Amino acid sequence: MNDRIDVPRTLDDVCRSGRLALVVYDMQVGILGQLDGGGRSVLANVLKVLKAARTAKLPIFFLRHLSLPRALMGTFQLRQAMAWQRVQDPGEVRPWFLRDAPGFALTPELQVRPDEAILDKITFSAFEGTPLAIALRDLGVNAFAIVGVATEIGIEPTVRHGTDLGLIPVVVTDACGAGHKEEGERVLASLRYMGDALFTTTAELGVALRRAATPAGVRPASPARPLVRSKKALPAKEARGPKS
Repeated sequence: MNDRIDVPRTLDDVCRSGRLALVVYDMQVGILGQLDGGGRSVLANVLKVLKAARTAKLPIFFLRHLSLPRALMGTFQLRQAMAWQRVQDPGEVRPWFLRDAPGFALTPELQVRPDEAILDKITFSAFEGTPLAIALRDLGVNAFAIVGVATEIGIEPTVRHGTDLGLIPVVVTDACGAGHKEEGERVLASLRYMGDALFTTTAELGVALRRAATPAGVRPASPARPLVRSKKALPAKEARGPKS
């Protein structure tokens, strides 16, 4: 029975399966603004991945982190906010990502399309308290590429949660931003050690998606090369060819 199961092991396997989705994690104005350079380098790569995913017609889900009004925050929500904001009194907590706050919005460069979903969450895992897992399962998806910020805050728990749900995460490392570089690197090293996720770059994912779209038996087009002969002469021995 198990011999009939197709087990994806490589990036190409996942891309060719037709069961891959893209998760764009917390690319919000107020979060990108906390990264060095306003997160421009991460955003540039996220946009490249987004373009490749749209061309490949992958299902695309955007996540946003939402703050509850303070009056609706319970024990854990207040405790977490106090730790993040470094305050000692719950009354000092200021919700950063209320629904109508400027920082809550997705950065406009993403240009979310009508056939793409935006899901809000109050957790760090994109799967907890959202319909993401249900939607992926209903689409027959068993793998998801993930990009966005921040690696050490929300991407790590999303990847780990995804594997516990039986999904194959594909971490696009140069399209994932970290607020703290050392912590981001530590997280990636830990995820690699676990061995459940695949790791790739923006360029590698783009190539794999293009290969997956190429009909069987047809080689992807190679970059054109100028038809110019080298003027460098072959050494005399090589020019004569092998002796018979």
